Amino acid sequence: MPSTIRAKQREETRRTLLRESRRLFATKGYGAVGLSEIVAAAGVTKGALYHNFDSKTELFAAVLGKVQNEVGDRVATAAAVSDDPWAQLVAGCEAFLTTCTDPEIQRIMLVDGPAVLGWHEWRAMDAAASARHLGEALEQLIDAGVIVRQPVAPLTHLLSGAMNEAALWLATSTDPNSLSDTTSALRRLLEALRANPD
Repeated sequence: MPSTIRAKQREETRRTLLRESRRLFATKGYGAVGLSEIVAAAGVTKGALYHNFDSKTELFAAVLGKVQNEVGDRVATAAAVSDDPWAQLVAGCEAFLTTCTDPEIQRIMLVDGPAVLGWHEWRAMDAAASARHLGEALEQLIDAGVIVRQPVAPLTHLLSGAMNEAALWLATSTDPNSLSDTTSALRRLLEALRANPD
């Protein structure tokens, strides 16, 4: 079999494993899903799974990476609606909270992510994804004088942590106004950072 066909088959197997394991992780949680269930859902052998991933944890990390990228894409799309850097920051932060109300994203990214991978690895993945973009946006606003000059790293961690915590709280809240109330609180929090609020 030509190597290009094998490479395509391997990539298709990988996509199928990621899709099916994501569905299972989202609906049942990482701890309740076994490798046998994943390979059965994907219609592949355990050998095919191990050809692509060394372990269930590595497979989960790949699923988490895809979820984080999707969240990042949604945030970037929301931010791109405006040319104003401040409006982009606010829209991006609000989009993050709204996106994290999706139970699938909550389960994989916020609940199982830190528990399965450990706090340090999960933080490293988060820092490489959404926190990096948040830091870049804050740095741009500080350089432009929109936000009071201050070290970017602690501010990024504070805002990222606040939004992750808010997203976790939204996952358990039964109040229909929770998202709008949280978004309003976020706007007030961000507004306090401005050097010359309107």
